[in-house]
This record gives sequence, structure tokens and C-alpha cells, in this order.
Amino acid sequence: MRLILDTHALVWAVDDPSKLGPDAAKSIDDPANELLLSAASIWELAIKIRLGKLTLSLPFREWADRAIADLNVIILPITVEYAAAQTRLPDHHGDPFDRMLVAQSQVEGVPITSADAEFDKYGVTRLW
Repeated sequence: MRLILDTHALVWAVDDPSKLGPDAAKSIDDPANELLLSAASIWELAIKIRLGKLTLSLPFREWADRAIADLNVIILPITVEYAAAQTRLPDHHGDPFDRMLVAQSQVEGVPITSADAEFDKYGVTRLW
């Protein structure tokens, strides 16, 4: 199965797996699954670190490189197709990063691994 990791799901998978929901933990740990990480999530992490809203277990670049390698994550770029899809979304969620994840989930037809129940309003499948 292919699935998109929400930013907090990635952080918790690496730094505090006990915070993951049971379905999220199982999906992330299953080597048969293809884990996708939006470029928007990488940008979100960098912004939160710069603003002092997030601290990781290692410096950002080292942490990100290790997380991507250890979890065998595939980076999902932001494309014109995804950007266009997010312009058609209703205003359930004001967070631009999360709106991009919803658009990517819809275009790719894959679930999002997230604790954020706001995603449910968009009709995407959410694993937690």
C-alpha cells in the first residue's frame, strides 16, 4: 500500500513512536508499504524549526536525511497538478501544508497517515 505521512506522523515515527496510533504504527513499520512524504512537509519542518516551534533529536538536515533513509521514504514533489487540486478544495482546513497533503492524497488515491481528524472532512482515507 502507498500512503502519505503527515508531518507529525514522520516526526513521531522517528523521535517518539509511542505517540503513533496503532494503525499508523503498523502501516509505517510494514516494509511492504510505500511511504510518501510531501515536499510540503519538509518545508513545514524547516519553518517550524526556524521559528523555534519544533525541536528534533538531531540537527534538521541530519535528522531529515536519516529519517528519509531509515524509513525508506519517497519524496512527493509539489507539482502544478497538486497545486491546482488544492485550489478546488473546500475551506475545511486553513493550513496550506495540510491542504497540499489532501490534494496529493486525492490525486494519488492514497491514504494519509495522520492524527488530524480535519482530513476526514475531505473524504480522504486517514490511517491512525
